[in-house]
Amino acid sequence: MAKRIPAKLKKALAERYAVAKEAGSGGMATVYLADDLKHERQVALKVLKPELAAAVGPDRFLLEIRIAARLSHPNILALHDSGNAGQFLYYAQHQDEAGGWMAGIHGCLQSVRN
Repeated sequence: MAKRIPAKLKKALAERYAVAKEAGSGGMATVYLADDLKHERQVALKVLKPELAAAVGPDRFLLEIRIAARLSHPNILALHDSGNAGQFLYYAQHQDEAGGWMAGIHGCLQSVRN
């Protein structure tokens, strides 16, 4: 059964992204597959959980965004966009049918942990 996308998230991102479905979720964030309306491409949106941002702040996620933006490696997907839409802090990476977005996310997490 497909997970429901929060209406507040869809509304907050509606001018820039058409959120299609949830791809995965972890302790800090949820990844959604979406269409980038401006550039007409598919992306993976990693969205910080609002309740986590409210409880502990966005600093670690903002660090992850800064690290992802600086990474340049053939096995790590480049960061396309990042921002704050309403209560949602997010960043976007390329998404492909092979699940290539996961390599980028895991690369960013490894960099943060090291």
